[in-house]
Amino acid sequence: MTNPKEKTREELQAEIEDGKKKIRQFENREKVLRQKISKEERRTRSHRLIVRGAVFESIVPEAKNMTDEEAAHHNAVFVGRDEDGVPRYAHQRGTAGNFRLDVKGSDKAFNFCYRGEGERLFVFEAPIDLLSFLCLFKKDWQKQSYLALGGVGDKALMCFLSDRPNIKTVYLCLDSDQAGNDACSRLVELMPEDLTVHRLIPLFKDWNEVQTRRNEITDGKYLREAVYGLKEPPQEETVEIIRMSEVDTQTVEWLWKPYIPFGKVTIVQGNPGEGKTTFALRLAVACSTGGTLPGMKPIQPFQVIYQTAEDGLGDTVKPRLIEAAADLDRVLVIDEAKRELTLSDERIEKAIIQNGARLIILDPIQAYMGDKADMNKANEVRPIFRRLAEVAERTGCAVILIGHLNKAAGGQSAYRGLGSIDFRAAARSVLLIGRVKREPNVRVIIHDKSSLAPEGKPVAFCLDPETGFEWIGEYDITADELLSGAGGNTATKTEQAERLILDLLADGKELASEDIVKAAAEAGISERTVQNAKRNMGGILGARRVGGQWYNFIKKKQPPEPAS
Repeated sequence: MTNPKEKTREELQAEIEDGKKKIRQFENREKVLRQKISKEERRTRSHRLIVRGAVFESIVPEAKNMTDEEAAHHNAVFVGRDEDGVPRYAHQRGTAGNFRLDVKGSDKAFNFCYRGEGERLFVFEAPIDLLSFLCLFKKDWQKQSYLALGGVGDKALMCFLSDRPNIKTVYLCLDSDQAGNDACSRLVELMPEDLTVHRLIPLFKDWNEVQTRRNEITDGKYLREAVYGLKEPPQEETVEIIRMSEVDTQTVEWLWKPYIPFGKVTIVQGNPGEGKTTFALRLAVACSTGGTLPGMKPIQPFQVIYQTAEDGLGDTVKPRLIEAAADLDRVLVIDEAKRELTLSDERIEKAIIQNGARLIILDPIQAYMGDKADMNKANEVRPIFRRLAEVAERTGCAVILIGHLNKAAGGQSAYRGLGSIDFRAAARSVLLIGRVKREPNVRVIIHDKSSLAPEGKPVAFCLDPETGFEWIGEYDITADELLSGAGGNTATKTEQAERLILDLLADGKELASEDIVKAAAEAGISERTVQNAKRNMGGILGARRVGGQWYNFIKKKQPPEPAS
């Protein structure tokens, strides 16, 4: 066996150099591969941290798969998820320094947060402040929601509030510095109107500093200040409700039942010169002297306030009151020399209370509306009448307003009042006064509206040039008939009654008065109309008493006296 040839020193040295070269090549290749692996591991590591969705803290440098960056900073990673639990955000914070970095691909709209079921949300700049706050205020913390903004932007907050409409109150727990102050002012303006916003200011710069220095805080007060009401939702107006079971039943008191109630507003209207003022004055006379009104007992005398803008006090009003035998000491007038009176004037209520007046008459309505009020506009009439009605209610005084009719001939009585229809709507009683054309001295009061009792029957009074004012009593006519200008069907019914009486008493017949009334009733003619007809037939109609009854007959014509 032949021994191998020994290599020379030069040959061995060449082999050594060649081996070193290959080692260097492998080392360089390993280094390149390690760099590639390290980069891929870092990318995979970041993705894995987001997918885990946990707060992760690396504190052991020798941990497996630890990157150089993680080993250097001991990063804690805070992960934010959306409502479906999908990780959308991750933030790295170094525990061994001030390192902070959002993981690439993070969406700040889904920042680190905790979603509770309560209606309160606590907002912080950084996740570490959020966790520090929870360490300080542990009691029942799980019930509420907590959110880190990742700075002072509004993106995460707006997204959270959009996803959680149950949130009613937001506590801004931002840092106690100028940036935190400015951010709070800006965020308050951006939040929805239906939220209540408060601010909790930490004792030190931020909540993490409060947590790390908590041993210095001996009194346990971690707040520098709590600022409440930075924003409040608009207060919903509470509707005041009155239960009818709680309302006291009140009996209506009457000046003249059912025409004029105490404590309410009554309107008396009619055409000029047809008896409105005469009626008002006669009413004042009765109240001041203790007179009587149709169907009523004598009135206990009381003070009356009479305001007129159409007649002079000295030349017209007082002479007419004297003529009617009024008690002038009980008829009062509010002095308008310095300031004209209006329906809204506080002097009305003061005068009523100071003088114990139970009736005030204002004639006419339009003179007391005031310069700025348009009596044809409902929105201006309503508040004026409401205040006047409240005065009447509070004082128990009967308020009578005298009004003119408009010129819309032939219209319904409800629409003939001068001014807005709200005049009529606001009044509890409306009386219409008019002249019967075929009986020039007769005026009729028709109860055109009554809100407190059934409407009263028409009542007439006579203005005889010789005998003066006299109540006649009930009269058969309607409001629309009276306004027709011809007496409506009243004159026709009177004529019908006259013809009926002539027919019943034809050929010299005599008939009991009550039988005539019965026959007229069957024909739809009232007893009052029969009496009016008899009065008109006074020249030809005779009457005589037989036993307990009266009988009527037609008088025989007397033959003319012979010429002398």
